[in-house]
Amino acid sequence: MWGGGVKVPVALIGSRVERTSFDQQVRLSLCALDPDEGYRLDAELVVETPFLLRDAAGEWHELDPGTGVSLAPVLALYGQSVTAVDVRDHGALVVDFDDGAGLWVGPDPQFESWHLTGHGIDPIMVGPGGGDDWIR
Repeated sequence: MWGGGVKVPVALIGSRVERTSFDQQVRLSLCALDPDEGYRLDAELVVETPFLLRDAAGEWHELDPGTGVSLAPVLALYGQSVTAVDVRDHGALVVDFDDGAGLWVGPDPQFESWHLTGHGIDPIMVGPGGGDDWIR
């Protein structure tokens, strides 16, 4: 847990990016199957503000939702599995993937930066200013 009190969504570990989509937001659909019970996790991560993406080669990309083709590096996350997740100071989200890629979404002073919803996960929203205004 970090200073804002939000629980790190560790249920994402082992989930796979089943879909990426773009408009004024960047959306990742994350799913994990339980051999006996079907989907143990079916969640959506929505990024609404500029973020950083580390590709599998280790190169960082500064990306901004709503910018169309410049979001192409996000497509490489399709099919990747989450190996680590953390929520750091002021609600910064850090996600690592099995091919070495990573995602960093920091808080935004004016807008909601990211939110996570779905089955098998506690909903989280990091609002303007980050850690002081998160909701779960």
